Amino acid sequence: MPKTDQATADKILLIFSQTFVPDPAAVGQHVADVAVEMARRGHRVRVYAAARGYEDPTQRYPRRENMAGVDVRRLAFTSFGKKNLLIRIVGTASFLIQCFFIGLFTRRLGGIFFSTSPPMIGFAACSLGILRRVPVAYWAMDLNPDQLIVMGKIKAHSLRARLLEAVNRFILRRSAVIFALDRFMAERLKKRGDFAAKIKVDPPWPHDSVIEPLEHRDNPFRIHHQLEGKFVIMYSGNHSPANPLKTVLDAAVELREDASLRFVFVGGGLGKKEVASYIAQHQLTNVLALPYQPLAELKYSLSAADIHLVSLGENMVGIIHPCKIYGAMAVGRPILFLGPQPSHISDILQHEQIGWHIAHGNVAAAVEVIKTIRNTPQAELARMGRKAQRLLKETLSQEILCGRFCDELERGLALRETG
Repeated sequence: MPKTDQATADKILLIFSQTFVPDPAAVGQHVADVAVEMARRGHRVRVYAAARGYEDPTQRYPRRENMAGVDVRRLAFTSFGKKNLLIRIVGTASFLIQCFFIGLFTRRLGGIFFSTSPPMIGFAACSLGILRRVPVAYWAMDLNPDQLIVMGKIKAHSLRARLLEAVNRFILRRSAVIFALDRFMAERLKKRGDFAAKIKVDPPWPHDSVIEPLEHRDNPFRIHHQLEGKFVIMYSGNHSPANPLKTVLDAAVELREDASLRFVFVGGGLGKKEVASYIAQHQLTNVLALPYQPLAELKYSLSAADIHLVSLGENMVGIIHPCKIYGAMAVGRPILFLGPQPSHISDILQHEQIGWHIAHGNVAAAVEVIKTIRNTPQAELARMGRKAQRLLKETLSQEILCGRFCDELERGLALRETG
C-alpha cells in the first residue's frame, strides 16, 4: 500500500458538510466515515459542520471536538431546521459564506472534499479550489436541478434551472474526482460533459460496525413499541417526496383489519406529514410513526422489521440513490421495493432474489404482494435475509466500500506518493 508523504500528511484535508455525526442524517454519517478513515491513514482532516441538528435545530453539538483523530469544528447560525424554506435558505447561505472565508485563510490547505449538504456547497468549495490552487473532490449524493425539475418544483427551462445547471457543470469541471452512487447516476453525470475519466461509482455503505441482526425475542425495540407477535413492514430513513410512500400507505388502509400486520415508519423529512395524515384520517392502528433513531440504536430498530420497504420515485432513477437497502441487508432482512425498473434496487433484486417489487400507484397489486410476503414461510424469509447479508459482507460492506472510496479520494486529491 502506498505511504503518505510527510509533506503531504502535514497538509490539511478540508471537509465541508452541514450535517455530521452525531446528527442522524445519512449524508453526515457517511462523510464522517470517510473523515475518520482518512485520519486513520495519517492525513490531517478538518471538518466544518453546523452546530445544530439538521432535523431538530434545538439539538446542539459541541463547537469543537476531536473525533477519532478528526478535527471537527461546528459553525453557529448555519442550521435552523427544515420547517421553513426561508430559514433553511438563511442557514445554508450562512454556512456557505463561513466555509468560503475559512477555506480562504486555512493554512497548509492540501485539498477539499464536499458532498451535497448543503446543495450549493460545491460552488464555494470549487471557487476555493481555484483561488487556493488545490484539488477538490465531489461526492454526488443526489443531482440537481434534476430532482427539482422531476418533482415539479421548477421548470426545466426556467432561469433558476439554467443557473443551477451552470453551477452544476462548474462543479463537475473543477472537481478532480467525482463520486456517483450507482451506474444510473454516473450516466446522468457523463451526459453533462467529458467527465467519464474522473467519475467513480461507489455505492454508500451500511454502518455495519454498529448494525447487527437481532432475533425478535432479544429486541427491546419490539417490546417497547408493542410489536411482539406482529409481522413488521418497516420504512426507515428520510421521508422525502422523492421516495413516495402513498401506494404502501393505501395498502395499509386496505389491510387495516389484519391484526397481525404492522407498518412502521421510522425517520423524518417532509414526507412524514403524509404518514401522520393517513394515521389520523383513517384512524389506523396498524401504522406506527417514529422519529429518527440514534446511530447506536439502529441495530434494534432495523432488526425489529420482518421485511424492509425501500422506495424510489418513478422518475428518480440516477437522481437519488435509495441507500436504505443496505441497512436492511446488514440486519439480514428481505426487501420490498416500491419503484421503477430498471434501477439500482431492481437490479439487485432481479439478480439476487432477495425481495419483491411493486409499482407506484397499483394498490391492489401491492396488497396482494404484501399478503404473499405475509404468507411466506419464516424459513424462506430467513434464507433470503441470510443471502442479503452474505452479499453485503462479500461485496458491499463498510470496510470494502469505504476503503475503496478513500483509496480513490487519495488518488484524486494527490494525497499519496505515486512511487
